[in-house]
Amino acid sequence: MGAYILRRLLLIIPTLLGIMIVNFTLVQFVPGGPVEQVLAQMQGGGDVFEGFSGGGNDVAEETFGSDSDYVGARGLPKEFIEELEKEFGFDKPPLERFFNMLWNYMRLDFGESYFRSISVVDLVLEKMPVSITLGLWSTIIAYLVSIPLGIRKAVHDGTSFDTWTSAMIIVAYAIPGFLFAILLLVLFAGGSYYQIFPLRGLTSENFEDLSLLGKMGDYLWHITLPVLASTISAFATLTLLTKNSFLDEIKKHYVMTARAKGLSESKVLYGHVFRNAMLIVIAGFPAVFISVFFSGSLIIETIFSLDGLGRLGFEAAVARDYPVIFGTLFIFGLIGLIVSILSDLMYVLVDPRIDFEKREG
Repeated sequence: MGAYILRRLLLIIPTLLGIMIVNFTLVQFVPGGPVEQVLAQMQGGGDVFEGFSGGGNDVAEETFGSDSDYVGARGLPKEFIEELEKEFGFDKPPLERFFNMLWNYMRLDFGESYFRSISVVDLVLEKMPVSITLGLWSTIIAYLVSIPLGIRKAVHDGTSFDTWTSAMIIVAYAIPGFLFAILLLVLFAGGSYYQIFPLRGLTSENFEDLSLLGKMGDYLWHITLPVLASTISAFATLTLLTKNSFLDEIKKHYVMTARAKGLSESKVLYGHVFRNAMLIVIAGFPAVFISVFFSGSLIIETIFSLDGLGRLGFEAAVARDYPVIFGTLFIFGLIGLIVSILSDLMYVLVDPRIDFEKREG
């Protein structure tokens, strides 16, 4: 198992390299880079993409000629543009910039944000608690609810309990997370009905003045609605996955043999069926965690005014803040790969008979 883990860890390097190559290459073809962002803001704060709509500018053409590199360079001296390019590092060819970035990443130097005057590492660490809160709590709650519910649905397959719970699950799955988040705000966060939960943030303004229990209560009070909105769609997948997995195992001969020996139903389910049935559920842990941690975080963070990694990545993409874009992509990819390795370790923990080294051989 040690050799397998070592190989998986070594595979992280080429995987991350591939991620960075693809994203760096794509960025080179995206219009409206950071230089144009600055120029657009200096020339009136308009949208940097307005210049691509075909509206020309006589002043820019007179100053630079009709083939100027930047549509935002409207009447600004060419020396200023060149100085701006040098400041952002665009005076060097793309290949050199890419290798410089890799060399810096090897030294764990992710650079500094173009527009925030703060290092990418400090920026990510500042936003990380919000995303970890949403991802971790949502995943834990989804598993704590879905696994027992899925087992009970499998045991009572075809009964009225199975029917009405399935209907509820399907309805929950059909509701978009952002729509459910808005519904929660309207109902419980000072919308048209009740003011029970806060509207924004992870903590109150007087958080530092509270006692330990008060801080815990305040934290849970703030995360209740965002976590519920993040978890709603995960219940359906996990519950039905657990149910179907248990149904497949229950029909196998070893279960019939265990029952014939006189074992109680609980011992059959949790002593024999559970290990085999839970393998596929555990395999889905990385997908559930990563989907909540990354995919759903942007919308939920925006609706509940939470300043996390989702909003950070989106705002960096809009502003063309390349150090933040590449740094967050690198960190996201690294987290995803590590979680995948942890999933394999959980496989072995649940069923020690699994040997990944023999499977690879």
